[in-house]
Amino acid sequence: MKPIVAIIGRPNVGKSTLFNRITRSRKALVDNSPGVTRDRNYGDARWDDTAFTLVDTGGFSDFESEGYGPLVRYQVMQAIEEADAIVMLFDGREGATPIDTDLVHELRRSSKPIFYGVNKIDGASHESLLSDFSVLGVDPLYPVSAEHGYGVHDLLDALTAVLPRSAPEAASDRIRLAVIGRPNVGKSSLINRLLGDERLVVSEIPGTTRDAVDTICKVNNKEYVLIDTAGIRRKGRVQKKLEKFSIIKALRSLNRCDIALVMIDAVEGVTDQDLRIAGYALERGRGCIILLNKWDLVEKDSKSAERYVKEVKDRLGFLRFAPILTISALTGQRAFKVFDWVESVYEQYTTRISTGRLNRIFDAIINQHQPPSYRGRRVKFYYSTQTSVAPPRFVCFVNYPEGIRLSYERYIINRLREGLGLDRTPIRLIFRKREKGN
Repeated sequence: MKPIVAIIGRPNVGKSTLFNRITRSRKALVDNSPGVTRDRNYGDARWDDTAFTLVDTGGFSDFESEGYGPLVRYQVMQAIEEADAIVMLFDGREGATPIDTDLVHELRRSSKPIFYGVNKIDGASHESLLSDFSVLGVDPLYPVSAEHGYGVHDLLDALTAVLPRSAPEAASDRIRLAVIGRPNVGKSSLINRLLGDERLVVSEIPGTTRDAVDTICKVNNKEYVLIDTAGIRRKGRVQKKLEKFSIIKALRSLNRCDIALVMIDAVEGVTDQDLRIAGYALERGRGCIILLNKWDLVEKDSKSAERYVKEVKDRLGFLRFAPILTISALTGQRAFKVFDWVESVYEQYTTRISTGRLNRIFDAIINQHQPPSYRGRRVKFYYSTQTSVAPPRFVCFVNYPEGIRLSYERYIINRLREGLGLDRTPIRLIFRKREKGN
């Protein structure tokens, strides 16, 4: 898993600006769906060869004046506990404040690497402002300008030098399943049903599951790993900062799973937050199965299931490859049918296609519908190859990668699904330039 770095500091010191600067190099996914907005306080970042997750923790206000002393201090400790390294940011124009002093005092109790940045230092001529922070007794101080980029490279060099390198997880025959969804859609109830006991706490209080809990489940003599996760809530409703760190843990669970079981409340239908959560799973390239839970509470007729499935497919158009199953975690209705779909999805998710077969199918796809010209020139496909599985990733060598329009890319993906029998897994398609003569 990627190491986590948390940015700590008072309000308005520039944490979000620094966050945006460090994460701005993130590339959009090939099959990212338009209209799926993700409003985050976390993001993937990379500096040189080091990848990490960056967390914008939000500003910590005066501990005593707002009456949140114990709560805020507790959340500072939660941030420190969750992160592998901390960036403490000060405002260079305002100098050290009592709140800065309190935060530094909290950070001294941690054994984690801590980097102290003084923001709003726009150049070497302003570095004299660092002397105002000598009263804090911290060293070294990194002068940075989150807005203009001054000094950020030096900070990142020092930060990434101490981050733990992600070790590959040990190979296992167990398929890892992350159960994700909004609070109160029945995630823990489903896992309890599958396990046959009350191994996990089930509660009507949103956010009961504060951490990710891995549990081994044995079905038909085969073992699976079930990962329960904290309910993912909209940022605007995450008022207690503690829940922000629960979200991070849920997303880390997605990084560790093979297949995401995306739970949706069948009574409420697909909400905007369901779209965001499904987008999280797609962004990380996970196999997906959509579970319409609480089916026992839905007023049904002979065509209810068909209507509900159509609605979900329409709303979650970017996950059209994901099977949809109506279940009731409470009664157990079709709960164990989940594992049949898991096996089917996982088989496609880990499929490897021979280069010969892949190129024969690509030739048929291109011959049936040639790509549009690019600046008056013909776009040529030379050859394709599969570079990885989980999910299947294909690289196409062409003369003008920038000439491949999104509509044509979708055409190729849809035809690949038909030709390769990969209708239940995400597919990654990458276009690379091949120069003449190579």
